[in-house]
Amino acid sequence: MSDSPARKPPRFVLTSFPERYVLPARPPNASAQVIDAHRQTGFLLGDDLVVFDRVMNLQLQVVAANAKAKGVPALALFSFWSRAFAYLSDACTLMASGSYGSCAPLLRSALDCIAAQQSFIEDGFVEYEKWYANAVSQEKTRAATVIDIERFRAAGVLIENPDLGLLYRLLSDLSMPHVGGTLFLTAPETSLQKLPVGFADSSFHLAWAELVTGWLLTLAGLQLKAAAGSGVVTLKATLASDCEAIQGDIQKVVASRRRCHVEGADGRFVFHNFRRTATGQPKRVILG
Repeated sequence: MSDSPARKPPRFVLTSFPERYVLPARPPNASAQVIDAHRQTGFLLGDDLVVFDRVMNLQLQVVAANAKAKGVPALALFSFWSRAFAYLSDACTLMASGSYGSCAPLLRSALDCIAAQQSFIEDGFVEYEKWYANAVSQEKTRAATVIDIERFRAAGVLIENPDLGLLYRLLSDLSMPHVGGTLFLTAPETSLQKLPVGFADSSFHLAWAELVTGWLLTLAGLQLKAAAGSGVVTLKATLASDCEAIQGDIQKVVASRRRCHVEGADGRFVFHNFRRTATGQPKRVILG
């Protein structure tokens, strides 16, 4: 609670943004495992990463074209969009280094931020406006700036979209310290005979790289679509056309049944074409 009188809320200003997104370079002074993971990721998933590079840079083009946007809806959009963009960028860097287990929490957080934006957009930013009216205040007794945390979850958006709901549940299960999920992440070659756990393993795994790359593309495309249709930003015809076209390119990648993909079945997750190497025997794994 604040003991200061009501005052006019502060105004929103976008102070900075990257000029360009760049795919992760080979980490300097990295282990042989990490260097190999980066090399194989670029070789086997290079085309997918080109699409990811394009959709990330399209987001930045939209930001640059609307950098002077004002008002509470712009604050809501750009602040949550900023978080989602950073999570996706960092997850791509980790994926390219073979750190697949570390990607799930970032991807889940990105999906949370995108779902929040969609929720605000759908209600015309009314709920965000209510929070904003008293979002920042001053507490004199502690000589401190007070920011009302307003805990928020966009569960409705995730429930209404079965695909997003499935992805959110999977990413949540892989982020939490669930016993089976932990085994699956640390011992992906688990069998009835052996549980080969790799401690802090960063060796390349084709199935995990395909899964994470597909999720990165899905979420980056969803973020771009949410921003473009928010009513907050304006797009010139060429940029709007590019934003539409990239959605088709993303769909071509993630819709391929030749890559590792996940389906829901009876409350469990079925992984298809799960294999470590391109020449390995694809298998099916059920997590649940």
